[in-house]
Amino acid sequence: MRNHPAVVLVAVLLSTVALPVSLTGASVALPDIGRDLDAGLAGVQWVVNGYNATFASFMLASGALADLLGRRRVYAAGLAIFAAAGLACAVAGNIVLLDAARVLGGIGAAAAATSAGALLADAFPGRARARAFSLFGTAIGAGLAFGPSIAGLLIEVFGWRAVFTVPALAACAVLSLVPLLPESRRPQGGRVDWPGTASFTAALLLLIFGFVQGPEFGWSAPVIVAAFVAAVALLALFVRVERRRAEPMFDLALLASPRFVGVCLAAATIVAVMVPLLVYLPSYLTTVVGMSPGAAGGTLILLTAPTLVLPLLGGALTRLVPAPAVIVVSVAVVAVGAAWTTVVAPDSGVAALAGPLLTMGVGIGLSIGLLDAIAIGSVAPGRAATGAGMINTARLASETIAIAVVGAALASTTAGRLADPGFTSGLRAVLWVMAATALAAAVAVAVLVRRGAARAEPAPTAYRGVS
Repeated sequence: MRNHPAVVLVAVLLSTVALPVSLTGASVALPDIGRDLDAGLAGVQWVVNGYNATFASFMLASGALADLLGRRRVYAAGLAIFAAAGLACAVAGNIVLLDAARVLGGIGAAAAATSAGALLADAFPGRARARAFSLFGTAIGAGLAFGPSIAGLLIEVFGWRAVFTVPALAACAVLSLVPLLPESRRPQGGRVDWPGTASFTAALLLLIFGFVQGPEFGWSAPVIVAAFVAAVALLALFVRVERRRAEPMFDLALLASPRFVGVCLAAATIVAVMVPLLVYLPSYLTTVVGMSPGAAGGTLILLTAPTLVLPLLGGALTRLVPAPAVIVVSVAVVAVGAAWTTVVAPDSGVAALAGPLLTMGVGIGLSIGLLDAIAIGSVAPGRAATGAGMINTARLASETIAIAVVGAALASTTAGRLADPGFTSGLRAVLWVMAATALAAAVAVAVLVRRGAARAEPAPTAYRGVS
């Protein structure tokens, strides 16, 4: 069975499901973690933010490292780090150790995720590759869709530590398959962009630090002001570094393509709405509405389940409607769902939330896969991998910042308790801002993709004839 494509597929799919479960599962566990470890809101927020920040920051660097050292080797290292971090979370006796382990877990997740895609592409050539990656996308959707409900059940039966133990054990199971996987690397040599990685990671972490600790320390506190100033300075340094490198991890030249920028904006906007809701809505449903963790996790299936079935419909729609139009409509539908949630009142229960959550889920589901296809098709074939890496980095960075910003807003309205009074009004205000932002993004995306078509940029190969 060594080097058999089926083994590669099983390993990649299992690890791919575990990574999003670790994110969405942790969000359901936040109230229990705070009570058990006697942690404040800022410390609890780092359980999600620390993982997401390093996941986003190390995505492109770990991909370059995999090309240089070998995909299987980096995949195994990433899984080992992710598993070790998850087991450390399961035994952490205080919030500092838990947060540190989550930061480490994000690095492992980035290495495993980027290497998994490369291993899959190498194992399945030709038409088989499309089928393999459709299963890959379904695995991601399954992790997002069922992560909250699985986490809720685990918390009710075993406690919050099981939320970290189960994905870690899944990673250990995949590690046992690593000796059967083929090794591959990029034929020509390359370099890891360490200056770019360091400046981008430090900027993102400082930005998140400012938003998470701002409500606790005070927005005018010297350490918070210094964090934001340093983050801006490091982002400027990152841009300068990337412009001067022969092989940058973030090719700023791609930002000259209006269509590519529009697609990245759409991807960033959609996750900036979805992921903060996956993180904070469970806390609202348990602390204000009074649901059990299992029921709160089950409610979120209304938001995530459409990601399992609608990606195929989105592809089919492009035979009738231009693909960019489907993307614009998807972002607009997400905006409608967010606004609808405020009208029915978040504390009205599952029946009232079903309509708006499903509406947002439809917008999210239609765009999955389609966004990546348009983004890759918007750049020259030789830069396809870079384009894919950039849109994924845009997603992860956007969701990480959005989680921190939403957390800061809710912390301010609830005096750092994530409970009423203040949670309902704060969540409603956040949803209105999300709706307005998504609507503005839909208009901007429409303008950008239309401008890109007018400049006769290449159309996505997967959707030939789209403009």
